[in-house]
Amino acid sequence: MNFLLRALTWWNSQTINTQFWTWRNGTKVGEDAEGNVFYQSKDGKRRWVIYKGEAEASRVSPEWHGWLHHTWKEPPTEAPLPHKAWEKPHQPNLTGTTGAYFPEGSLYRAEPATRRDYDAWQPE
Repeated sequence: MNFLLRALTWWNSQTINTQFWTWRNGTKVGEDAEGNVFYQSKDGKRRWVIYKGEAEASRVSPEWHGWLHHTWKEPPTEAPLPHKAWEKPHQPNLTGTTGAYFPEGSLYRAEPATRRDYDAWQPE
């Protein structure tokens, strides 16, 4: 079953073709805290990521995102970025999950706030 999923789906890690292409043309550069593995072509022109689990782009940390998009030359494994004391750790996009942010007054909150700024229209 796992072989069939890898042959036909791209959103659950890598397909067999991607694994073969990476084996032939890629050089492993590093791995992030989530287990995603980063590669580049032997000439250094192409860079890509093989996700561990579901392919969700927001799971790539800002350091690796900058390297993937050629913002800086060295990967975070060789030249780590300095972090400020006020910076929070990287967090993937939580939209659609139980950890999503719902502001006060949102209907999706467990206890939505009562609205006082709206009077329902009543026909005369």
